[in-house]
Amino acid sequence: MSTSTIKLSGVIITFNEERNIERCLQSLTKVVDEIIVVDSFSTDNTKAICNRFKVKFIEQKFLGYIEQKNFALKQAKYNHVVSLDGDEALSEALQKTIIDLKTNWQFDGYYCNRFNNFCGQWIKHSDWYPNKKLRVFDKRKGEWCGINPHDNVQLHDATTKKSYLKGDILHWTYRTYKEMDKKTAYFSTIAAKAYLDKNKTAPLTKLIWNPFWAFFKAYVLRLGFLDGLNGFRICYQTGKITYLKYSKLRTLIKQR
Repeated sequence: MSTSTIKLSGVIITFNEERNIERCLQSLTKVVDEIIVVDSFSTDNTKAICNRFKVKFIEQKFLGYIEQKNFALKQAKYNHVVSLDGDEALSEALQKTIIDLKTNWQFDGYYCNRFNNFCGQWIKHSDWYPNKKLRVFDKRKGEWCGINPHDNVQLHDATTKKSYLKGDILHWTYRTYKEMDKKTAYFSTIAAKAYLDKNKTAPLTKLIWNPFWAFFKAYVLRLGFLDGLNGFRICYQTGKITYLKYSKLRTLIKQR
């Protein structure tokens, strides 16, 4: 693997991210050599904000989370990429680490911890931290995979090498419980349809056991209770989205 200076592409997908996108772009400007924004025809000020920065702004009908992100990767000029969502940003520590990495790239992909902000509180436990994400990688060696909407970067084979970077991806999630409830309903519907396409089943055991285990693991085993009321709410919602996903899948299976 090359240890010479490499160039980086910052790759972002957006839809109505006027609340967050400026922060995201500011965190990338000193780190990457180009910024690609693939936008799903936002109806707010996302495009206008992006145009204040030196970015390549591409409008593309939403293809699905995984498909949209892989489309965005293909638009990048450089093979080495930093991939973010519009509501994420690089911490100052992670910015420095990635800048240093450009003259010392030794692995195929790099994990970063994601630090989530929920209703104004940084969440330090449950499934929300360290919440590691592979977001800095050689696009020739990997791509976005998973089951929508739960996308993740996977490197192509077992011979690829991964490491970890210091610093956090800062993620601003929901400002209110109502906003979280709305997204939970939305994401569970997408997940149920994706499960149906993959011929997954939804027996009563999954409908009952999986939500309970999801809550227990996050709240007790991963210390979600230490984040107080918001920690409980997050862990409860983790169980709820699991229940909704299988409940909606059962309905879809009956309708098929």
